[in-house]
Amino acid sequence: MAAYEAMITATSTPWAPWYVVPADHKYAGRALVGGILSHVIEQLELHPPEVDAEDRAALERARTALQAD
Repeated sequence: MAAYEAMITATSTPWAPWYVVPADHKYAGRALVGGILSHVIEQLELHPPEVDAEDRAALERARTALQAD
């Protein structure tokens, strides 16, 4: 157990942390992992890419061509 704790402490970093999830209750473990993933994704502050007018027009032309087939 000491070696396990030392490994977790030595390798967990702020940019790549370890999360210890209990495995004795599968549903609780899965819910915990889902919560961790949700929290981490929110912290990334992701935003969809911005599409300029020229690219938007090209996408619309491609959509029209595909729908015509």
